[in-house]
Amino acid sequence: MSLVQFMKSKVFGKQLLIALAAFLVFSFLVISWLKIATNHNQKIEVPNLVKMSIEDVENTLEEYDLEYVVIDSVSYDPNFPPQSVISQSPEAGDFVKENRKIYLKLNPSSYSIIEMPDLMGRTKRQAISQLMAIGFRVDEKYEYIPDIAEDVVRGIKWNGSAVFKGSKVPKNSMLTLVLGDGYPDGGNPNIVKEEEITEEIEF
Repeated sequence: MSLVQFMKSKVFGKQLLIALAAFLVFSFLVISWLKIATNHNQKIEVPNLVKMSIEDVENTLEEYDLEYVVIDSVSYDPNFPPQSVISQSPEAGDFVKENRKIYLKLNPSSYSIIEMPDLMGRTKRQAISQLMAIGFRVDEKYEYIPDIAEDVVRGIKWNGSAVFKGSKVPKNSMLTLVLGDGYPDGGNPNIVKEEEITEEIEF
């Protein structure tokens, strides 16, 4: 029997149909296995983890079959609880697959500590600029003492106590500048002393 005659025979046709059916079944099984192995069409909505503690994050993600990785701590933010989540990736509401890792950034326990620079003899403007540049706040109400150098720094206070060069102060603290009033003998006419307040009382 020639090749052409064999290809036209019923035997060849049956074998061809069997081979085609086997290929289709095999392809279906492979695709089905891939869908299961890759969690095809399985979508998990990422929960909102912001402001959660790590313990709460663990409990929450366990329910969703998700994992987490802490990648960084950012500058302390008083609007968030200490050691809580400030940001996450993927964000809340995104859809991911099972066992996906959620990357977290945490809020530190407190503000970082800054060493007080030497500002004695600086002008008020210079001191304010330098203090704000390194992360402090400056009270707009200044304290004045008798000193010939007007508006020149003669001291710095934090929470009512004096701080000096090298003192350790938390970032974002409110500082008060102690400035010279321009009158070394205490004769500033804008500062009225109690003994100078006299009134005549007529009867």
